[in-house]
Amino acid sequence: MPTPVTSDFDADVAVIGLGAVGSSAAWQLTVRGLDVLGFELHEPGHALGGSTGRTRLFRVACLEHPGLAPIARRARALWRELEASAGTPLFMQTGGIMIGPPDSHLITGTLRTAAAHDLPVERLDAEEVARRFPGHARMDPGDVGVFDPEAGILRPEAAIVAAADAARAMGARLRTSTRVTAITPDADGVTIETDAASYRVRHVAVTAGPWIPRFVPGAPVVPHRVVMTWFRAKPGRSAALDVLPVFIRSVPGRDTWVWGHGAMPESAPGASDGFDAKVGPEFDGPFHADDPDAIDRVVHPGETDEIHDLVAATFPDLDPEPSDVTTCIMAHTPDNQFLVGPTAHPRVTVGGGCSGHSFKHAAALGELVAQAVAGEASALDTGFLDPRRFG
Repeated sequence: MPTPVTSDFDADVAVIGLGAVGSSAAWQLTVRGLDVLGFELHEPGHALGGSTGRTRLFRVACLEHPGLAPIARRARALWRELEASAGTPLFMQTGGIMIGPPDSHLITGTLRTAAAHDLPVERLDAEEVARRFPGHARMDPGDVGVFDPEAGILRPEAAIVAAADAARAMGARLRTSTRVTAITPDADGVTIETDAASYRVRHVAVTAGPWIPRFVPGAPVVPHRVVMTWFRAKPGRSAALDVLPVFIRSVPGRDTWVWGHGAMPESAPGASDGFDAKVGPEFDGPFHADDPDAIDRVVHPGETDEIHDLVAATFPDLDPEPSDVTTCIMAHTPDNQFLVGPTAHPRVTVGGGCSGHSFKHAAALGELVAQAVAGEASALDTGFLDPRRFG
């Protein structure tokens, strides 16, 4: 563990960016007794980065990599801990369904992870999918389903605020509405330059999401603008979570897939801050790099035409005209896995590279960042997330 801060340093650790991973990293660093300075360009829970949009999917049978399942379970425990301390609903376990051809990555990837960790998933034929989840009854011949009972929905803005509040309660000093302009590591520590002052710390954790490449030269993170869309049920139909649970599924008659979930039931905790059904298209790239400081926040005519057509082809109970739209920023890596751990410089740790599927893991990713800074061994296998894997 780093030597406690002395008069020569302003803090043990600086955390650059207090979004999904950074807020949890700040919290977990304070849990370890370190003196933490956190820097955020806006305010925790803002709508101008990559952790906005009212909801994020949570899955344990992660089709992206078998190593993500233990990280998801650890994250869920931490989300529940934050939920209890904040007194605010953050996680709703609903179960989730993956639907597609038996040889598709949606199915084989989910089953591979389930087999690796003996997860309690259910394999369903098309008839059983339609009976149990009528909102997903429209499928191609031969499609199958895999049900993950541990899946659900997270509330990203509230979760970030809860983590930031937990960090503050344990002594972290969070500098919000502050732009970090440079970090300069050397043999003894790191100098942090901001638009207001400069600071000297022993170690820095860069958790700045789409802004990571500005502070970690060569980090293979491509920021890009994303449009998010919500949909209401047609008159007399239902789009609630019980008939349209969390999903990643193929689109009938198309070589593509969509993801999302149904609308929040009126009886659910936190229903006063409810949401319509949410549906988005696949994000497989290649991606054009956007400047995260110059993201176009206007959704222009024609930008929702594709998702309109995909919803019309997939969900007969949904009105394919979006009921609401907004934008956020994603940040993909070349292999669509995160960057979590030490960098080439021993005083710089990184956590980010969301690649479209990180928020569910963010509480645990923040803990992994804190463990790396503190020199702790992790019980989780995270070699596939090592930032140095790209050279």
